Order: sequence, then structure tokens, then C-alpha cells
Amino acid sequence: MGIAGWSGSGKTTLIVQLIPHLTAQGLRIATLKHAHHNFDVDEPGKDSYEHRKAGAGEVIICSSRRWAQMHELAGEPEPNLAQLLRRLSPCDLILVEGFKTERHPKLEVFREAVGKSPLYPKDPHIVAVACDRGLPGAALPVVDLNDIEAVARLVLERAAPLDAVLALLA
Repeated sequence: MGIAGWSGSGKTTLIVQLIPHLTAQGLRIATLKHAHHNFDVDEPGKDSYEHRKAGAGEVIICSSRRWAQMHELAGEPEPNLAQLLRRLSPCDLILVEGFKTERHPKLEVFREAVGKSPLYPKDPHIVAVACDRGLPGAALPVVDLNDIEAVARLVLERAAPLDAVLALLA
């Protein structure tokens, strides 16, 4: 299930609230976030950073508590959403932040205070909206952004199986 919206609408905040609510129900949750800029997940001076900066195309760092994999594109095209979804380990639900122009089912996070129009009228793949105010006349389900239980219920009802999402993205 995608979580889409304009910058500043509260997508990350909502996801961070949804994850513990959903994991408390025994669900295994994965997240996939699109970044619009150059980013680092490790810090200068750390071994993984130094390996990557020295030219390693892929770095895996592992401990008894977690492992992480980084892949340098080095001029290769950015992977699309379908390619990234296929790389995730099996889980019950994937929350995708960003990728708002892709064709997967999405919940729009809308805040009038951001000063932009809602995305849902122009995106048929938005299946519901979570907002901090009502949306009179909306032709799709609308829930209160602050009612995490209602948002989680809607996400679970509207999420599509991975195979169906990959077919939509093909």
C-alpha cells in the first residue's frame, strides 16, 4: 500500500504511527521509501561508508541484531518500484512512501495547511484519503488522519496482494 501526499503532509509521521499498530496485530511490515536526492545511510568514518566510497558496488553490513545492504548505482538507472518490491523479504504488508506517480494502490495523506490541492482527483490509484479535516464530496473513503486505528483498518482493507501490484506496475 502506497502512502502518498505532498511534502510536509505527514506521510512519514503516519507510517511511524502505523507500524507499531500493525505489528501489534502480529503483522510483519516492510517499508520502502523513495528519496529525491543523494542520501547516505551510513556515516563517514564507518567501515561500510569507507568500503562504499572506496568503490564497492554493493556493501552488506551484518551484526547479531540486524543487517543492511547498500547498492551503488554508479551511473545505472534508478530501479523502478516493481524492481524494488521484488527485492524485499516476504512480509504481510509493504508500506511504500513516495512513488506517488506509480500505479499501485495508495492512501493519500492530505493536509489543507500544506497549501496544495489533493492528489486523488487526478490519480485513479488513490483508493482512500487520510486527512486532518473532512473532504466533503470525496468519492472515496476518507478517514481522520489522527485516528490510527481507522487508518490501519482502511490500509488493510485496501491493500492489494504483491502479485496484483506487480501486475499493475508492469
